[in-house]
Amino acid sequence: MHERSGAGLARRAAGWLRRRAGVYSKPSWSQCGEDLIVAFVLDTLGVPRPSYLDLGAHHAYYLNNTYLFYRRGARGVNVEADPVLAKRLQRARPRDITVNAGVGPEAGALQFHIMSAPTLNTFSAEEAKRYCNEGGHRIERTLIVEVYTFAQLIEAHCDGVPDFVSLDVEGLDLPVLRSIDFARHHPLLFCVETLSYSESGQGRHVDEIDELMDQAGYLRYADTHINTIYVDEARWRRR
Repeated sequence: MHERSGAGLARRAAGWLRRRAGVYSKPSWSQCGEDLIVAFVLDTLGVPRPSYLDLGAHHAYYLNNTYLFYRRGARGVNVEADPVLAKRLQRARPRDITVNAGVGPEAGALQFHIMSAPTLNTFSAEEAKRYCNEGGHRIERTLIVEVYTFAQLIEAHCDGVPDFVSLDVEGLDLPVLRSIDFARHHPLLFCVETLSYSESGQGRHVDEIDELMDQAGYLRYADTHINTIYVDEARWRRR
């Protein structure tokens, strides 16, 4: 009797210690827990350590959709147009490849606007002006940055088509998606910013992205209001 009671107390004490230590917690580095949703989908499909392509990576871990997988031992490619942020990414995530460039529907060199809020950095002069007018932000400086297409980045830096693509390139998300040849490059999973920026929080969901991804064979798996997660529908149905 005493032995059983002692064993039960020990188990309860061990459980309490695990909870206190955060053993059962699931930390997230994304803006709205998108990385945990993506991890659940990938785990379900048997891909716990995905290869990834982070377009508009911004920061090594702050509001980042791929850092969770880097911590798990995965490797990928981070594409960041801001040279200062790109250097910080490379230092913080040495196993990854960091490319100081932009992504667009066409290759070339474009003017890049560094905003007072780095999360709003953009190649779109129209968007930069709107951020200033609506949100009281300012353009800190502009510079010319090389821009590559989705296909060029994969062929130059990825070991095949990545499992997971995170896309957050202020004002260019839809044009970039429209430029992808999905018959040639068909990642398993996408996380795309689908809410237009609004300082008041009243942004518009970009329905055109949903329609495009549906036509490309992707299921709209989840939406966090700001970002939408799409999974290859055929692969998901076969799970």
